Amino acid sequence: MPLSEPVQKRVVALNARYKHHGATAVLEHALKDAQVGKTALVSSFGAESVVLLHLVSVIDRTTPVLFIDTEMLFAETLAYQQELTERLNLKDVRMIRASDAAKQFEDPDGTLHQYNTDACCSLRKTIPLQNALKDFDAWITGRKRYQASTRAAIDFFENEEDIRIKVNPLAHWTTADLQDYMTENRLPRHPLVAKGYPSIGCAPCTTPVKDGEDPRAGRWRNTNKTECGIHFADGKAVRNGQAA
Repeated sequence: MPLSEPVQKRVVALNARYKHHGATAVLEHALKDAQVGKTALVSSFGAESVVLLHLVSVIDRTTPVLFIDTEMLFAETLAYQQELTERLNLKDVRMIRASDAAKQFEDPDGTLHQYNTDACCSLRKTIPLQNALKDFDAWITGRKRYQASTRAAIDFFENEEDIRIKVNPLAHWTTADLQDYMTENRLPRHPLVAKGYPSIGCAPCTTPVKDGEDPRAGRWRNTNKTECGIHFADGKAVRNGQAA
């Protein structure tokens, strides 16, 4: 089935073909299957990112890796990104940022996140990523079903806006699967995990998580926001836990 076929038709065929495959096989096929097309990995270099980055480095380390630098990330995240890039010998890591013109117009004093987190995420994450993805037919994410109710039914392959395919190789993995993989492959952990950050976003909007809390409780704490908006459901950006 050529890329000229509708995205939804290709997604249905891909999910049928690979529904019984494991994460490694899905990822390997996604990087080679003609129905998927030109593909990039989008990584936050966060708490669990090393698993997918390691898998990609084993299969094809020349795969483009898009790293969204919101310019509000923890210093530890930036250091971790450099460490993993070198350790895994990733050949094509691209730093994605909002344009200076957009930042000057929408957030000249860097305080937008204090009163409109959705607008800040759109400016610094969603729009830069969508611009970067214009050159690709598909992108790989680290989303997993257990992470949130909004992700409970995600498939290996998803239709994004009838524009491109979203690939979720780790959709069925659990926290235990991730930890076991990191241990077995002796992969370095994000330094903030040991300090109580099981889910890591921008520094102003991420807090430590207490024992017994949901792993994502520290993201946009005390709000009903659960997603930054770079992911889509039913053709709409996901914000505040539902399609906007």
